[in-house]
Amino acid sequence: MSSHPDVRFLDRTTPPHISTLILLAGLSALSLNVFLPSLPGMAEDFGADYRLLQLSVAIYLAVNAVLQLAIGPISDRYGRRPVILWSCVLFLIATLGCILSTNAAMFLAFRMAQAVIVTGMVLSRAVVRDMVPQDQAASMIGYVTMGMAIVPMVGPAIGGLLDEALGWRANFWMLIILGLALWWLCWRDLGETNTTRSASFREQARQYPELLTSQRFWGYALTAAFASGAFFAYLGGAPYIGSVVFGMDPATLGLFFGAPAVGYIIGNGISGKFSVRFGINAMILWGALLSAGGLLVSLILNYAGLKTPLSFFGFMVFVGLGNGLVLPNANAGLLSVRPHLAGSASGLGGAMMIGGGAALSAIAGLFLTPGSGAAPLIWIMLLSGLAGVAAILWVLRRERQIRIS
Repeated sequence: MSSHPDVRFLDRTTPPHISTLILLAGLSALSLNVFLPSLPGMAEDFGADYRLLQLSVAIYLAVNAVLQLAIGPISDRYGRRPVILWSCVLFLIATLGCILSTNAAMFLAFRMAQAVIVTGMVLSRAVVRDMVPQDQAASMIGYVTMGMAIVPMVGPAIGGLLDEALGWRANFWMLIILGLALWWLCWRDLGETNTTRSASFREQARQYPELLTSQRFWGYALTAAFASGAFFAYLGGAPYIGSVVFGMDPATLGLFFGAPAVGYIIGNGISGKFSVRFGINAMILWGALLSAGGLLVSLILNYAGLKTPLSFFGFMVFVGLGNGLVLPNANAGLLSVRPHLAGSASGLGGAMMIGGGAALSAIAGLFLTPGSGAAPLIWIMLLSGLAGVAAILWVLRRERQIRIS
């Protein structure tokens, strides 16, 4: 592992170019939500209840979380390159199945299989950690996740236009075209980076306690989980706040809804530029404090009677900014605790983020009722943010103990 890896674009004898990793993670993000504007038309086409088609997101996330637990160990055993290439092939088959589906059950089955593309999200981080040291990994992961932030913002808009022009299946044809292009790019550019493969899964199982008993691993993983949990709670509750509490029309809500993404892109840019200089722990701590601080001010203003779309959505920029600082650095941290188990650590950490985020999203929906206003959602997000601050303080305390001993 070198601080300046020899990278030659479209040369599979060298590590991949960062643009390949950005596109790999981007397709994983795009497949999550590009077709959401088509759900009503799909329900009508299949003659199914709309709520049944909505499960296409929930089951995707559920399978996504489970797969992340398996992908890492498999890539630690067999290497990053073959796992990524085969996952792209399976994704293409599953996407074709979605196109050819004739009923909702068939579609949902292939939609579950589509989740295999989460490999791109998990292993793009592990590949970065294979290539460079911890602080530089945080910088590169910042750029990779910045691309992941942009894609979900534009995905539904593109999907809506394709649906209007060509029907809902056009979204999945686009995914096939992009998947084929990505497979070709990975075949040409993605050199193997895992040079310390485990001999067997049994050997990995013997090494797992080394990872799972590390307080620093759990500290970084929980920091990332709580930071992303606040954002998932926002995803679950903000549409209700905008439409019901503030009476916003869909176009206006769509404009305000993207506020955290703006902060997230800025935060990732800052991480990419300064993580090497200041170190990952400082970046994580400042990010967690910014996120929790913004939410605290929003809550105070809410109880003071300032209940406007600007006061609610405006302070969500701090949540995105904080996450942009926390997530790339926390991911680099959890991958660096045991570098020889980077794939396993990435998968377990990702599963915690997705699983915890999905739970907080559901909780936000339960607490938001007519007349409740925005306060319950802000409280849930604030408590998650404060838990993230506590987790990184735990890491800092543990590192001080290690230095003293």
